[in-house]
Amino acid sequence: MSEETAELIVAPATWRKTWYKRPLDLSILLFSHVLLLPLWLVLWTVIPLGILLLDGRPIFFRKRARTKGGVAFDALKFRTMVPDSDSGPVVWTEEGDPRITRMGRILRKTALDELPQLYNILKGEMSFVGPRALSLRMIEHSVGIAPGFGQRFQVNAGLTGIGQVFGDRIEPVERLENDMEYIRRMSPWLDIKLLFLSVWVTLRGKWESRKN
Repeated sequence: MSEETAELIVAPATWRKTWYKRPLDLSILLFSHVLLLPLWLVLWTVIPLGILLLDGRPIFFRKRARTKGGVAFDALKFRTMVPDSDSGPVVWTEEGDPRITRMGRILRKTALDELPQLYNILKGEMSFVGPRALSLRMIEHSVGIAPGFGQRFQVNAGLTGIGQVFGDRIEPVERLENDMEYIRRMSPWLDIKLLFLSVWVTLRGKWESRKN
């Protein structure tokens, strides 16, 4: 880890604050797959096949990211951009970005490109709710702009969260503020509320066009 990211080694939030996270994550994984098994079978079949037919290989994209305590891990996603699209300068993707593939435009609007991160949640590397799992390059970029950026790594990275639901390509300082607000307020009820809001945005296909 470089000197710039040394601050990412932070003390995780106390067990008293995070006790519910792992049981809640595993309960959601179990009950959602039992109750919606036909839907999962369709998604796990149609999405990879669509990527393969429309955009070719690879089907999956591995993003090296950081989670609780600044620990690095491979966050899995369905590929939505052309190969090697992240080799240039650090930039946010926008609607109409030419790097986004045909299948990728559909997946990004519904956030279904993040579906493989359920495996990261099962492994305990992520949680359903928490700060966004940013790439190492994006973290390096953000640390120099937002002092104390490593404080967001008190908890596991999340599939959704305050920043994901209410933010829209926000700058590092705003991202840190959103993530710290979540860490201060985190509770089972807030997590459930954010999950319901996320499902609502997904059903409306508004992830790529939501506003702050």
